[in-house]
Amino acid sequence: MCGIVGVSAAQPVNQLIYDALLLLQHRGQDSTGIATDENGSFHMVKVKGQVREAYRTRDMRTLLGSTGLGHVRYATRGSAASEQEAQPFYVNAPYGILLVHNGNLTNVRELQQDLFHVDRRHLNSDSDTELLVNVLANELQSQLSGLELDPAQVFTAVSRVHERVEGSYAAIALIAGRGLLAFRDPFGIRPLTLGRRSADHLPGVQRDEWMVSSESLVLESNGYEVVRDVLPGEAVFITPDGELHLQQCAKNPRLVPCSFEYVYLARPDSTMSGISVYDARLRLGDRLADTVATHTPMGDIDVVMPIPDSARPSAMQLAQRLGVNYREGFYKNRYVGRTFIMPGQAVRKKSVRQKLNALGTEFKGKNILIVDDSIVRGTTSREIVDMARAAGANKVTFASAAPPVRYPHVYGINMPSRRELIAAGRKIPEIARELGADHLIYQEVDDMRDAILEGSDLTELEMSCFTGEYVTGTVSDEYLQWVEANQLS
Repeated sequence: MCGIVGVSAAQPVNQLIYDALLLLQHRGQDSTGIATDENGSFHMVKVKGQVREAYRTRDMRTLLGSTGLGHVRYATRGSAASEQEAQPFYVNAPYGILLVHNGNLTNVRELQQDLFHVDRRHLNSDSDTELLVNVLANELQSQLSGLELDPAQVFTAVSRVHERVEGSYAAIALIAGRGLLAFRDPFGIRPLTLGRRSADHLPGVQRDEWMVSSESLVLESNGYEVVRDVLPGEAVFITPDGELHLQQCAKNPRLVPCSFEYVYLARPDSTMSGISVYDARLRLGDRLADTVATHTPMGDIDVVMPIPDSARPSAMQLAQRLGVNYREGFYKNRYVGRTFIMPGQAVRKKSVRQKLNALGTEFKGKNILIVDDSIVRGTTSREIVDMARAAGANKVTFASAAPPVRYPHVYGINMPSRRELIAAGRKIPEIARELGADHLIYQEVDDMRDAILEGSDLTELEMSCFTGEYVTGTVSDEYLQWVEANQLS
């Protein structure tokens, strides 16, 4: 999970990209990068850490140009600590290409071999983004017969990328002096949205300005009209003068977006595949309320409390459905990031106590139902149960708006190892004991799917971490064993 944005405008884009990355900060905290194209010359700044602290005035002054892209990183491949793996990645031929990527490639071993032995390209990191930009560059090079570049050549190159690359990828690339390219994997697992605004407020300018971003709220907050999601397998190419070209580049595209976007990753004020994330989380609370009512005596619940922030809509709806008081018992330090996407268990555990504080008057002597968006490793949940008991709770029931996470996620979320997943190989009463909760309730898989899809034209969701069924059809047991042996979160 990362956040990406690309802009083609009639004016400098450095501040616009910076503002967009601030709105995408929830999608990655490890590092950030901005790059711009000034008449064919690239300018780039990549820094470890979060956006607000990363860039200086001197950095922004160097980022000249009216086309650019940006990235916030949450490492799912390679090392979170490596500055070398901050994005964007650069290759100098053909033309010069910079690329940012959200997702995770699942055939990295085969690509590494092919790029070295067949394409004769050197890789200098473990990042799958470096693999992706080199595959794109190689396929684009094979389409060229002269100095010029036309959209048909770009789209043919993206078609070849789809044929070679497996896994999930929403990507944005700058091709020096030629334009901005964005494309999405044939299953549309990771999100990408296209927006437009007119530049006619600028004297003498008659053109459209374009933005592509991981989430729709970025477009809306910056004055862009949301045109639509980039389709699975589709490529978008925007020339320097703002001319838009679109083409489907996959043979059998099929929209199967990641369910975890709706459960946790995306901001609630975004819309993905025509589904409001906020409304989906309300419906998750509705469905969870039915399960809670079935498995928990009402006398065992005095108040419902969310773990802020992503669980709040589900908890509010659940409390309303059950007719139980809703209370805010946990208060969040806004200056500590999302613990789920922090690298390393020790850092996550320490950060839970730094991030949340329990208000004792809301807990003392009460039977508490705590609602969280999901339970992955159990680190946060265990600490929260301990905090509730220390604050004086009589009984603690814990409810997850998502089903048990029992399988690795290989499409861009940092859950590579079953050893790290508290629900892997355990029954629900065993998980409850591990967390220290009196009762533990999970959303049913079918209820989660139906809650998210309700009222939309979407028919499928990528739910592999809950079901063990991998939509691309290329994830084998051998591959999962290799991931577990080589990549820890």
